[in-house]
Amino acid sequence: MNQSPSDPAKQKAGLSGESKSASSSPGSPGPQIVGSEGDAIIGRAFRWSVLVIAILVIAATALIFLLDGKPRPAKTSLTALQTPEIREISTHDIPTARFTDITAAAGIQFIHNNGAYGDKLLPETMGGGVAFFDLDGDGDQDLLLVNSTHWPWKTPEGQKPTMLALYRNDGTGRFEDVTAGSGLDVSIYGMGLAVGDYDNDGRTDILITAVGGNRLFHNIGGGKFADVTVSAGVSGSPLDWSTSAAWIDYDNDGDLDLFVCNYVQWSREIDFQVDNRLVGVGRAYGRPWNFAGTFPYLYRNEGGGRFKDVSEESGVQIKNPVTGLPMAKSLGVAPVDVNGDHWIDLVVANDTVQNFVLSNRWNGTFKEVGTHAGIAFDSFGQTRGAMGIDAARFRNDDALGIAIGNFANEPNALYVSQRDSLVFADEAITEGVGPASLLLMKFGLFFFDYDLDGRLDVLTANGHIEEDINKVQASQQYRQPAQLFWNSGSSRGFRFVPVPAEKGGSDLFKPIVGRGSAFADIDGDGDLDVVLTQIAGPPLLLRNEQQLQHHWLRFKLVGTRANRDAIGAWIKVRAGNRTLSRQVMPTKGYLSQSELPVTIGLGKADAVDEVLITWPDGSTQKLGPVKLDATTRVQQGQ
Repeated sequence: MNQSPSDPAKQKAGLSGESKSASSSPGSPGPQIVGSEGDAIIGRAFRWSVLVIAILVIAATALIFLLDGKPRPAKTSLTALQTPEIREISTHDIPTARFTDITAAAGIQFIHNNGAYGDKLLPETMGGGVAFFDLDGDGDQDLLLVNSTHWPWKTPEGQKPTMLALYRNDGTGRFEDVTAGSGLDVSIYGMGLAVGDYDNDGRTDILITAVGGNRLFHNIGGGKFADVTVSAGVSGSPLDWSTSAAWIDYDNDGDLDLFVCNYVQWSREIDFQVDNRLVGVGRAYGRPWNFAGTFPYLYRNEGGGRFKDVSEESGVQIKNPVTGLPMAKSLGVAPVDVNGDHWIDLVVANDTVQNFVLSNRWNGTFKEVGTHAGIAFDSFGQTRGAMGIDAARFRNDDALGIAIGNFANEPNALYVSQRDSLVFADEAITEGVGPASLLLMKFGLFFFDYDLDGRLDVLTANGHIEEDINKVQASQQYRQPAQLFWNSGSSRGFRFVPVPAEKGGSDLFKPIVGRGSAFADIDGDGDLDVVLTQIAGPPLLLRNEQQLQHHWLRFKLVGTRANRDAIGAWIKVRAGNRTLSRQVMPTKGYLSQSELPVTIGLGKADAVDEVLITWPDGSTQKLGPVKLDATTRVQQGQ
């Protein structure tokens, strides 16, 4: 039968028939496709097979790409990176420099009285400040301890009001109580103090801050003081609760002005309205969240023993931008020239609200730049319970450090200036003063070189505000040890290393309810001794007994065009490849003042190459050869 090639159905049937075997008997040939028609069929089949395989490969590749989301990278070889070396500082590296408690042996019999009687009033938690200063101009560092007293509505029957305590140093570190008849034998609910020669007469005057108004005492010589509060115009309001204060020359006119921190708006009635309570304890001392903020005071020295309140016009009164109400809840202040323009600025430590950086505008006003500077908040943009504060060039370079002691379960802060002198970063963790301080409640804080190696160390005085805190927080204790950080100088590991008792002496780490703190060389041996105050107890006077044979320099500056105390001046010492910069500034830490002379440790260096004084007005003065291990008196311009 003939098949038409135009009939596809028949072609298919014919192809099928042709491809079958004609015989299935054994020995017969298998299926065969012969001739040109067979070659064409094979060619077509091959081309279709190739096409199908290609389609399958493309489909598989597309599927892999869709599932994986990206093409497979070419195989690479990895090169091992060299990790930077981090030197671990062990306790063996820390020098032995023990502090010994000489409180009783030195003749100190002071007991702090916070007036507590069970109502848990917030001022009872804050303690009192302390100052080392030269009372009588003999070069020895005398001691003034601030006391509070009984509340007027709850004075125990038969008990006398408690007073400030003034002690004269005999030059060897032994003290005589000279309070009686000094004019400082007054009873107020005292907090802090500031010492400075505000009238440039060569005698140190004293401001006492308090709950219910401040007091200014003019040093009239012979160990006597006159209360000049009213005539000077610096009492503040009887409704105020003032804390830390500082004598500064903010307008560079050669006399000392006065900055006073105020804490919160407080009264007994407000405290009971706030009514802070702890579960399982009942009424308890609380943090200041529910108390309204305040404004600080700035008083300009007008001469003749009078001051003008320039707080509002100077720009130091910072308002909450949302409510328009006073923002500050200030406990500490660090006066320091932050940006190197030779005008004193103010860094203010605030409790539970942002810290301030009051930048001096040279025209009698300040601008608050804390947020821009990176000091207002912590690294997460949160506020902390800031208390003690100090500023120093602790790296012995141009970087300025601002250290702040914070509330329990909040680490110390250590803001360090970056390339822009008005931009800071909190480097407390990387420098070593952060995590180790977390649990403690830090009040007093300052930089000082306790081992005279030329590097500034850090000491904090610690103690909780709530006696029963351990009942609700097992990790917390009311009485807490001080914490001393040794500056190792390392840039490849933690710079600051906590000093253990076997290196610093167990007396230093005695648990107390620590508050104010200060340092001075009380016995003339060149190293720095320490005093810590505590709530409702005696202070802790600690003699530095290091025997490391390190050299040191000590400077007492006297201003002529600048303020006589030279507060705000910088001393720069170059010794070999090190440059050590130290500021003349007694205002340090919390409610307290350290000695005015500046001690600079030199370690093993047995000579210095240069000493440069930059006075508060920006003028400079180079010194000739200076004697090691001795005090050098420097008068401006001579």
